[in-house]
Amino acid sequence: MSTDNSTTPVEGAGEVDAAELQALRERVDELEESLAAVDTGDDGNKMTIVATQGSFDMAYPPLILASTAAAFGWDVVVFHTFWGLDILHEEKSKDLKLSAVGNPNMPVPNAVAALPGMDAMATRMMQKRIDENGTATIEELIDVSLESGVDLQACQMTIDLMDYDEDDFYDGVTTGVGAATALQHMADSDVQLLV
Repeated sequence: MSTDNSTTPVEGAGEVDAAELQALRERVDELEESLAAVDTGDDGNKMTIVATQGSFDMAYPPLILASTAAAFGWDVVVFHTFWGLDILHEEKSKDLKLSAVGNPNMPVPNAVAALPGMDAMATRMMQKRIDENGTATIEELIDVSLESGVDLQACQMTIDLMDYDEDDFYDGVTTGVGAATALQHMADSDVQLLV
């Protein structure tokens, strides 16, 4: 029977029994494997946008931000509620208007902006600029967002309130979503925006 009690010098610790050193190395390897297998739950960045306004100019910010974040691999949800729901409505989204009244960037005073036909004129001017610059349309941004994996959600309470039908929305839009679901995604998100 061997009584080999060989020891190994360890810097700063004197001599350590070889069996102890081997056991320590095995334990370190085991811990490293355990750490590598741990799911940190970090699946990347998450963003929630709440879209509440359905005017022509306010349809762009949530869709541009959402599709851009998705292109970077973010998990993105855009929760559309109240007038923001019109952005996802297949017919209404084609007739969104830009309001000239109260818009500080309009080159006309509010008294003039309030005249009949000014909203239609302001909308046509913006559509012309969009066409001239090759900027994506609202419909194109919805398509890009959906193709990029953005979850475009329609608030169920607002669908009922506005008496819309779930078939009125673009294909791929998630309907039947309540505020509790939206809040849960917001709580888990790195970025939350109200537009």
